[in-house]
This record gives sequence, structure tokens and C-alpha cells, in this order.
Amino acid sequence: MTATLLDGKKLAETVRAEVRAGVEEFRARHGRVPGLDVVLVGDDPASQVYTRNKEKASNEVGMRGRLHRLPASTTEAELVALLTQLNADDQVDGILVQLPLPHGITESRVLDLVSPEKDVDGFHPINAGLLASGRPALVPCTPVGCMRLLRESGVELKGARAVVVGRSNIVGKPVAQLLLAEHATVTIAHSRTRDLADVCREADVLVAAVGKPEMIRGDWIKPGAVVIDVGINRVDVGEGKTRLVGDVAFDEAKVRARAITPVPGGVGPMTIACLLQNTLKAATARVLRRS
Repeated sequence: MTATLLDGKKLAETVRAEVRAGVEEFRARHGRVPGLDVVLVGDDPASQVYTRNKEKASNEVGMRGRLHRLPASTTEAELVALLTQLNADDQVDGILVQLPLPHGITESRVLDLVSPEKDVDGFHPINAGLLASGRPALVPCTPVGCMRLLRESGVELKGARAVVVGRSNIVGKPVAQLLLAEHATVTIAHSRTRDLADVCREADVLVAAVGKPEMIRGDWIKPGAVVIDVGINRVDVGEGKTRLVGDVAFDEAKVRARAITPVPGGVGPMTIACLLQNTLKAATARVLRRS
């Protein structure tokens, strides 16, 4: 048996097309397009690429995307002032602060300051609490992408045994909440879980988000399971070359799983697509609240 590849790149194009149609409908109804503002502080090379891609992607679906580039010398007070301004701007529907932030800026204070109704990353404690309570919320983009990939795989989540390896606020915890909402029986495991391999072998659905390259081996996969690999790790392959791998040993796992996401090309492309989806959702909710 060789697993079906869950093509995140292809699915992301479908999501973007859905958002593009939604943006056009929003413009026709409300006379403007949704606005996404991305804030980058400092000159981290990876963050520069990510934020450019987010600005470009939002403009490509017809939104108003705007990138605010702030120097590494920016103080917390200056960043707070910008976020206060964006919170008050009625043309701004989504605010995303790119992480990591430079030393000297308190990440939690900054993220907590973003208006929950504009928190398209889904990191605000209010949105996290709403998700945990099973109420409508803006949900972190990567978990939303994971769930869309699971739906595409055709797996029956109701009553399924799901194991999430990773307990971050960005992926592990929210994806576990989303799986619970679909009536799966969910275990959250992590790098310190005893007998982790045996725990993984119980999973009908395995979500790997631990951030350790190829930690989850092929014989940890239950035959016929669906595997969502969130990890993106760059490893040295010699002669000054590197390659991207996930948290799952892909070549080993693909001969046991029924379906699996590749790295790259799996969960990654879905994250930005779901960010655009969240921005449209936030814009629509804000208009409804004011009507």
C-alpha cells in the first residue's frame, strides 16, 4: 500500500479561488474590499519572505494587503501605537503581527493588544477561549488548513481516534479542539510523552506538529491511518546543501498510511490560504455586527 498524497498546494488554490469569489461579493455589497495589515518588526530574513508572501497573496485575491515594515530598533511603545491605530481604522479587517519579535518587545502584550475581531492569526486569548468553548471564533490558520486537508482525505472523524503530537498554542492545542468539535476522540501528546510510539500507533488520524525532523517513524503509523505533517524542518544533507523535511519520516510512513501530506507542498500552502479566508471571515463578521 502506498498512501494517497494530500496535495496542499492544489487545495490552497481552491481555497484562494473561494476567497476571491467571496471578496468580489463583499465588494459588491459593501463598496470596499477587505483589508489585511501585516506588521513586520526587524529584519529576520524568513519573516521578510513570509510577510511579502502574505501581502502578495492578499492582493492576488482582490483584498487590500498592506505591509508595515518597522526597524529592529522599534520600541514596544511604538509598536503598541501602530496597533492601536490599526485597531481603530475601519478599513482594516485583519491584523497580523509577524513573529518572532525583536528582543525587548513583550510578545504576549503585543498579541493581546490586537483587537479580537481583527485577530486573523487567532492568537488572542478571547479567540482561544471561544474555540475551547465550542463557540464561533477566528482560529489559527494552520489548524484550519489541517482540518480542510482531513476533509479532503475523506476520513470519518466522528468516533475516530486522533493523536496530535505537539501542544503549541499555534497548532497543537487548537487543532485538538477542532478535532474534538468533529467528535473525534483526541489525545494530545508531545516529545515527553511516555511510550510515544505506542500512542501514535493507536491513531486513525495523526497530526504531527512537534518541530523535530522525522521524529515520527514509519512503524509508529497505524496501517491505514491519515497523517497530517505540520513540521517544516531544514536539515543538512552534506556538501553545503539542505532540504526540507517534516516531523514524520515520509518515505517510511507513506507505505503504511492511507493518506499523508508531503513536506513541502502539504500543510504549508494551506496556511496563507486560510489566512485569506480568516480575513474575509473577519470582514464579514465586522460588517454584520455593525448592521
